[in-house]
Amino acid sequence: MYHNICQSENESNKLTISVQKLEQQLQYLKDNNYETFHFAELEKMKSIPKKSIVLTFDDVTENQLVFAAPLLEKFNLKASFFIPFSYIGKTDLWNGKSESLGEKIMTIEQLKGLNNKIELGYHSYEHKKYSLLSASEIENDFLKCEEVIKNNDLRVYPALAYPYGNYPKRGDENEQFKQIVAKNKIKFGLKIGNRPNNFPFKDNYEIKRIDIKGQDSLMTFRLKIKFGKLKLF
Repeated sequence: MYHNICQSENESNKLTISVQKLEQQLQYLKDNNYETFHFAELEKMKSIPKKSIVLTFDDVTENQLVFAAPLLEKFNLKASFFIPFSYIGKTDLWNGKSESLGEKIMTIEQLKGLNNKIELGYHSYEHKKYSLLSASEIENDFLKCEEVIKNNDLRVYPALAYPYGNYPKRGDENEQFKQIVAKNKIKFGLKIGNRPNNFPFKDNYEIKRIDIKGQDSLMTFRLKIKFGKLKLF
């Protein structure tokens, strides 16, 4: 799980990785014969090679277009980019930044122009925590996503990365949430979890992702993709 990419190592932080580190990590995957997949491919598969990985980028920030997209093409690797639909062509205002200080979000034209190494998915409409929304508010969020997709003729695969990795996790609320997600034809739901997954997934709506941080060394990256997040990180 990636978020922002920056040009200089000095700018990297928890949610922002330098382009140099990202290139090292993708080079490692390529050199070690990892296979990358889109969710549209996984939907049709019953088994995958042992060295399989899904690269995900949240928020479709413009820096992903500038830095990540060319690297994916260079190394012939696939990735899934997740769209917070209300913010297309704006900035990541959910982080509490002013519009002039936030990270730019791709425009419709930029999303349509992404190379075929990139699969688009859902990251909700308003980037709010699902656990804080009522069932009707979640339904309305999906309706607004679909409106943007239809009005702009976007190709978006029905995989959903939960904002903040957050969703109702207990009892009836969890069951109701998954029913709403299924009703809206979402085929895969992604949380965080920081552990590798077995495939086929135990629960298609609770797929774990490993959080890659800007300060992670290449060794940390190698350990994370093999074992998940360990306490020493």
